[in-house]
Amino acid sequence: MSTEDRPPAPRSLAEALRARGDAALGALLRSRPDLITPVPTDLTQLATRAGTRASVVRALERLDRFALQTAEALAVAADPATYDELLGLMAGDDADPAVVAALPHAVDLLRQQALVWGDDDRLRLVRTARELLAPSPQHPSPTGLGPTVQEATAGMSPGRIQEIVAAAGLASTHDSVSAVIALAGLFTDRARMAALLADAPADSVEVLERLVWGPPYGQVTADPAPRLRWLLDRGLLLPTAPGTVVLPREVALHLRRGLAHRAPEPVPPVVETAAVHRPQVVDSAAAGQAYTALATVEELLKDWDEGGPAVLRAGGLSVRDLKRTAVALDVPEPAAAFWVELAYAAGLIASDGEADERYAATPAYDEWLEQPPAERWSRLVTAWLSATRTAGLVGGRDAKDRTLSALGPGLDRSAAPEVRHRVLALLAGLPEGAAPAAGPVLARLRWERPLRGDRREDDLRGRLAEWALSEAELLGVTGRGALSAQGRALLGAPAAPAPGPEAEPSGPGDKLPVHHHHRPAPLTALSPAEQAVASAAAARLLAPLLPEPLDHVLLQADLTAVAPGPLRRPLADMLGVLADVESKGGATVYRFTPGSVRRALDAGQAASDLHAFLAAHSRTPVPQPLAYLIDDVARRHGHLRVGAASAYVRCDDDAVLSEILADKRAAGLGLRRLAPTVLAAQADPAGLLEGLRAMGFAPAAESAEGDVLITRALAHRTPPRIAPEPVPDGPPVPDDTLLAAALRAIRAGDLASTTPRKPGTAPAGNGELPRTGAAETLATMQAAVLTGEALWIGYVNAEGAASQRVIAPIRVEGGFVTAYDHTADEVRTYPLHRITGVAELADDAG
Repeated sequence: MSTEDRPPAPRSLAEALRARGDAALGALLRSRPDLITPVPTDLTQLATRAGTRASVVRALERLDRFALQTAEALAVAADPATYDELLGLMAGDDADPAVVAALPHAVDLLRQQALVWGDDDRLRLVRTARELLAPSPQHPSPTGLGPTVQEATAGMSPGRIQEIVAAAGLASTHDSVSAVIALAGLFTDRARMAALLADAPADSVEVLERLVWGPPYGQVTADPAPRLRWLLDRGLLLPTAPGTVVLPREVALHLRRGLAHRAPEPVPPVVETAAVHRPQVVDSAAAGQAYTALATVEELLKDWDEGGPAVLRAGGLSVRDLKRTAVALDVPEPAAAFWVELAYAAGLIASDGEADERYAATPAYDEWLEQPPAERWSRLVTAWLSATRTAGLVGGRDAKDRTLSALGPGLDRSAAPEVRHRVLALLAGLPEGAAPAAGPVLARLRWERPLRGDRREDDLRGRLAEWALSEAELLGVTGRGALSAQGRALLGAPAAPAPGPEAEPSGPGDKLPVHHHHRPAPLTALSPAEQAVASAAAARLLAPLLPEPLDHVLLQADLTAVAPGPLRRPLADMLGVLADVESKGGATVYRFTPGSVRRALDAGQAASDLHAFLAAHSRTPVPQPLAYLIDDVARRHGHLRVGAASAYVRCDDDAVLSEILADKRAAGLGLRRLAPTVLAAQADPAGLLEGLRAMGFAPAAESAEGDVLITRALAHRTPPRIAPEPVPDGPPVPDDTLLAAALRAIRAGDLASTTPRKPGTAPAGNGELPRTGAAETLATMQAAVLTGEALWIGYVNAEGAASQRVIAPIRVEGGFVTAYDHTADEVRTYPLHRITGVAELADDAG
C-alpha cells in the first residue's frame, strides 16, 4: 500500500476507536464492561471513559505479566514510540527470540484494551496509564528505571550543565537545551558510551552496577567520595534533591544492554505435573470424597434441625458455636467453617428472622434431601463455584481489626469465583490423572494477574488459589489432586489431552514425578444456562461411582448395629431415632440405649413396631439383649403420665408416686400429692418430663383428653429464603443483545456528533445541540421534505435527556415530523416542540 493509499494516522484515542469495526469494538466492551455502564453517547465519550483512572487501573489489573511489562516499557519510552524502540526495550541488544515472538501479541492486546493506540510508527500509551506506570520518586517503576537526563536536569543551573558536558568530553553549547540533548545523545550512543565507561574507575563502575536494576536513587554526603565525584562530574549520576542522586534512564539502559526489565517473561510458567494416577483411581477417590461431602452437610443440617446456633448481634456464628460444630462434625474448625458457608451459599441454611434469631435449615433443605445423591452434589459444587463468600477468611481480621466470623459480614471476595474457575481450568489442561504441585499453579496465576497477585492483602489471589485446591478436594471435584471426570464436566471442559509416554504409570496406582509442558487452553466462565447443563452432565458421571444405599444393618449382641455402607433414607431416619451414632468411617456404628429406645417410643412407635423394624432390616438375628431392652423400656414407658395443671403426674401405682415424693432429686419440681394416684407440680410439663427422666423413670406426656402425646422432634425451618447472591467483580460482561444495542447507540450518537454541517449552521459550542427558532425549524423541515436532504437536529425526549440525530424528513404535519432516523436506522415521529433546532449537513457528508 502506497503512502497515499494508507488511511491517515489517528490523532486521538477516539479516532482510533472510530476506525475499528463492530467486532473489535465489541471485544473491547466485553473485556472492559465498565465502559458501557452506562452506555456512552458517542465514541468520544467512550474514549474519555476509557482513559479515566478507575477504568485504566481495572484494565491494567487484568493484564498478564508480559503485557503489563510491555505497557511499563512504553511508559519509559518516548511518547510516541516506534515498535522498534519498544522491541529494543523488551528484547534488548541480544534480541531475545521468545520476546520477539511474543511482543506483537502483547501490543495487539494493549490496543484491543484501548490502553495503547496508534500505528507501529507512533505507539502511544493512554495518558492515565503512563502516569500510573512512569517512574517517579514517590512511585518507582517496576522497571527500576529512573528519570531521563532531561527530567533529571530540569532546574539545574546552565553553568553546571555546561560543566557536565565538558567533563563528558562534549563540546560546549550556547544553551542548556542543546547541552542536555547532546548529553542524552552521548548516553544513548553505545560506542561512545562504552568508551566513556572504559575510563571509569572500577569502584565507580561498581556504584553504577548497584543502581542499574533499581532502585535508581542513592544517598551522597555534601563532600562525595572520589568514585561518586567522577560519576557526578560526567552526569552519570545526577542530583535530584539535597543528598540524593539518581542514575539517568539512558545510562541504566546502556548498562542493561537496552532491557527495560531485568527478566522479561514472554512465556507463562509451566504447570508441572507432580504425580500421575490412573484416571479410574482419581474418579473413585473423588466420588468417595463427594459422598463424604454429602454426608457431612447432612450431618450439619441434622444437628441444626431443631434450631441451630444463635445469630450474633453483628451477624454470624460465635467462636464457641463454630467449635461445637467442628466437634459435632469431627473436623477441624477451618473445615467446619467451609461446610457451614457452603450450606449457606447453596441456600440450605439461613437465619430464621425471629426475635431470638437462630440459624436453621431452610425449606430448600427438605427438597434437597429428596434429590438423588449425584444431583445433591451437583447443587453444592455449583454453588461453590460461583460463591464470593470465602470461608478461608474466617478467624482473620477485617480493616477495622474485627474478627471475621463464619456466616458473618465481610467474607465476600469478588475475585474468588474467577480464581476457582481458573485453578480448575489449569487442572483441566493436564492429562487425565495428572496432579500438579501447588507452587507452579500459584506461579501461573501470578503471571496471569500480576497486579492482583503481587499487591497488598498478603497475596489474596494466591490464598484464594490454595483454598480452591483444598476445597475442590474436599468436595470431590478433584481426587488425589487431579481433576476428576465429573470435575472436568462441571467446567464444560473438552476431553483431557492424552498423557505422553513419560507420564504413564508403571503399575496400578503408581505415581511418577514428571514435568508436563502442555499449555492449557483458557476456559471461559459459563453462563447460568450453560452451567446448568454442565452440572447435570457432571452429576450423570458421578452417579454410577457413588455407593448404592443399603437396606440392612448388622445387629450385634453388645447392643450395637453396624451399617456397612450408606443406608436408604427411611432406614437411616428411623435408626437415627432408635439409636445413637457411636462412630463413623467406612462403616457407621449405632448404639441402642434406654434413652434412645424411649426416644423412639416418644415418637409414636410401639414395642412391636420396633421388633418388626429390626427383624426386617437386620441381616443377623435380633440379639436377645436388644429385645429385652426394648421390652423393658416399653413396659415402663407411659406408666407415669404428665399433663398440664401447672403440671401433674398420675400413675395407677401409688407406690411409684410415693417413691418419687421421697426422692431428694424431686425437690426442685415442687411436687405434692392431690390424690393417691395424682401428684401436682409447680414445674411446667416439659420441665417435669425432663426431671422425671433424669431420675430414671420413663414418663409419657398426655393431652387434656388423657391420650398419650406423640412427641416427635419438630424440625425447625426458616421461612423461604433465597441463597446469597455473589458480589460481582465489577460490572457484568454484556450479553450479545445488550452489546448489539450498545454498539448501535454508540455508533448512532457518533454519527450525529461527527456529521459535517454546512458553514454557518453549526452551533457555536463544539458538541452543543443546534439552536433555531420554531419558524426556522419548521421551514427547514418542510424544505428538506421537498429536496430529500438529511438534517442534523437536537432533540430532548420526555425524560429531559438531550441527544443529537441525523434524520431525513418524510412528512411534516400536525406538529410532528415523520423522518427516517439515520442514527436509529428506522422511521420515527418526533414532536416539533421537542426539537431544539436544525442544521443542514455539508454536501459531502457521508
